[in-house]
Amino acid sequence: MELLLAIFLAVLTGIVAMAFYYEHPKAEIPHGISERQKLYVLHYLLNFGLGLATFLDKVGVISEVHLLRVVMEIIPPLKDTRLLIKDLRFERVKVRIYQLKTSNNNLRRGILYFHGGVGRFGSIRAYERKCRYLCRKSNSVVVSVGYRLAPEHPFPAQFGDCLTATIHLLRTAQDHGVDPSRIVVCGDSSGGTLTAAVAQALVNRRDLPKLRAQILIYPFLQCVDFNLPSYQQNERIPILLKERTLALGLKYINLDLGIIEDVFKGCHVSEDRRLKYQKWVSPDYIPHEFKTRGYKPSPTYPPSKELTEVAETMFDPVFSPLLAEDSVIAQLPETFILTCELDVLRDDGLLYKKRLEDHGIKVTWCHLQEGFHGIVFLALFGKVVGFHSGAKGLQKIVNFLRLM
Repeated sequence: MELLLAIFLAVLTGIVAMAFYYEHPKAEIPHGISERQKLYVLHYLLNFGLGLATFLDKVGVISEVHLLRVVMEIIPPLKDTRLLIKDLRFERVKVRIYQLKTSNNNLRRGILYFHGGVGRFGSIRAYERKCRYLCRKSNSVVVSVGYRLAPEHPFPAQFGDCLTATIHLLRTAQDHGVDPSRIVVCGDSSGGTLTAAVAQALVNRRDLPKLRAQILIYPFLQCVDFNLPSYQQNERIPILLKERTLALGLKYINLDLGIIEDVFKGCHVSEDRRLKYQKWVSPDYIPHEFKTRGYKPSPTYPPSKELTEVAETMFDPVFSPLLAEDSVIAQLPETFILTCELDVLRDDGLLYKKRLEDHGIKVTWCHLQEGFHGIVFLALFGKVVGFHSGAKGLQKIVNFLRLM
């Protein structure tokens, strides 16, 4: 009887979860992608998981955010005897340090890694594979930063923790076997946002060694225009759908989801801000070859005074690093930017690349023609989940690091 009840509850849960899933838009994946079916399966599984999390939250079993955090950590990696791994605190911030077990006493390159997850998900454990990989392949000391998460710790606590950890390593580098002149900050998705914001915050710190480089992996960098070519072309391409991008971002900075449609129209941007930001954020600065896949210029809507006041946080360079002043951009370190053709955030990376290059900053750009958001993270979970393009991106990152 108990077994039958368990089966019934499991089926009921699945049905409800799928009901939530069908509220999401259908995936639209271009033909010609070599691993197209695998991406479809990933999309279905992700939406099922999101639907289940929503259902369990509504019935009071477990909060959506806590369940998704557990899921991200569900497949731990095996023990790696080649690495020395230790957990420490850099002041108040939890970190995990990875380094190779070798007798070489020379100081190594240091990498601070800020994980993705839109400030609400992700952890040191969830990114264990990636940090181990970077440590082994680049012979670096990798510091994975376990910054505090929202909503328990509201924005911008995440940035504060990443900045604190970075400053601590810059000051104590040699204590950890790191050359203070070869420290790189790195992050993916919202971790790329944090990476860019930390690099910007340090440009005027004369009391600290300069960062050697920053690595931005499909970063979110601006909230001025959600109708750039990549947002239009990839609106329904997994795994980061257009509406999901903004919904997650608004939850991160604790804004009401009811403003989504008006934000998509650009009504959150005042006339003054439009004049200021148009020199940095515009489809005009996206190369023509990225506009051939179904881009149409969007109509202009008048700003809403109430919404422009509510959305003030969205224009903070900590949340939108592309909006930093020229005086800051001009002092940034050498940069690696990875973009994906099938990612709504593609054009954020392209626009930041242009701004950096306009100020004479050396940029190494890797574009994955068959890439989608999250592909580099998935590359380390084996052939069943990983994608060939993601492995290519990882190798490009390692090649860049070896030159630092």
